[in-house]
Amino acid sequence: MSITHPLRISSYRNFILTRFFLTFAYQIIAVVIGWHIYKLTNDVLALGLIGLAEAVPAISIALFAGHVADKHNRKKIMQFSMLTMLLGAIGLLLVTNNSFPKTLQVNAIYGLIMLIGLGRGFYAPAGQAILTQLVSKEQLVKGSTFYSTTWQIASIAGPASAGFLYNYYGITNSFIVIIVLFSIAFVFLSLIKVKKHIVSMKHDSIWLNLAEGIKYVLNHKVILGALSLDLFSVLFGGAVALLPAFAHEILNVGPQGLGYLRAAPSLGASITMIAFSFYGSFKNPGQTLIIVVAAFGICMIGFGLSTNFYLSILLLFLSGAFDSISVIIRGAIMQIFVPDNMRGRVSSINTIFIGSSNEIGAFESGVAARFLGLAPSVVFGGTATLIVVLSAQWKAKALKTMKFL
Repeated sequence: MSITHPLRISSYRNFILTRFFLTFAYQIIAVVIGWHIYKLTNDVLALGLIGLAEAVPAISIALFAGHVADKHNRKKIMQFSMLTMLLGAIGLLLVTNNSFPKTLQVNAIYGLIMLIGLGRGFYAPAGQAILTQLVSKEQLVKGSTFYSTTWQIASIAGPASAGFLYNYYGITNSFIVIIVLFSIAFVFLSLIKVKKHIVSMKHDSIWLNLAEGIKYVLNHKVILGALSLDLFSVLFGGAVALLPAFAHEILNVGPQGLGYLRAAPSLGASITMIAFSFYGSFKNPGQTLIIVVAAFGICMIGFGLSTNFYLSILLLFLSGAFDSISVIIRGAIMQIFVPDNMRGRVSSINTIFIGSSNEIGAFESGVAARFLGLAPSVVFGGTATLIVVLSAQWKAKALKTMKFL
């Protein structure tokens, strides 16, 4: 019997549109703030501090946010979180639109990024866990894949639009567009109708419930292996935070070129995900995961060595393509192996391992670039990723032999 596509469900469509406009807005913020901070400071470490500013609140509240997502109305949590992010965007509009002293402006930007990070910290586990309330169990893999594809498409449109907006209309108009996009996302979120869902927890104590979630991940070798592999590969291998410096110092392409550089990985990821949705399947998903992470590390080494804009675009495109396969496999692992009453807490741990590894990785990239130099730091990160892959190939036996069916 054929399975109805999740897009036929109105609440799922509204959920996808929420995801698109929210991601679109966030990606514009990432490009605009990255370029603006680098323009103000001319310091690669300042780029890394953007990631740290967002990671600190996200990590600090991640486990508590997962507990809340398992215990309370997930849609309301998402609405509250989005309003927090919208408030942060309004603050960034005001701060960047006034002639504050440079130091005060930079510090205020970091503070507002922390506020947005706080909102994302609550939004992520609720947003991931609510999917099971919108589609059937049989629709979960398709629903999860299309959810990830939507993120990738918005991650192409966002950075490309950001470079154009900043270059031709300035930072103030860029933030006006961001605020409009957040507002549209909130409208679609409000239209979602969530099935009644009461989660039964074994304990009344929040600490016991959180410990239960942590214990589940630590005892599930497939989930732990997949999260650990991605944590260390993104922590060392990511170069996105340094793209403003590459665009300015090495490739000489300005803010619009920066937008293209930021969009390239998502373009590669989107094409790969769309192709997978029609033709893809994994006979050995665990081994495939290890191989594509290794390919991602090789792309990062090549990007660090490149001085040609078009070659750099190609390598970032390929890195996104390989990473998207990793995202599909990890998403399937999370949907297939995690019971519904644990989804919020396990998703919050996923936020710590993966979501925040991007931001902590951005900080690591900034520190490495300060001490090693811009290009050598990326080559070092790609090499470290390959070492992590070799370690996984040797030790992560449960992950290597994992099957979906």
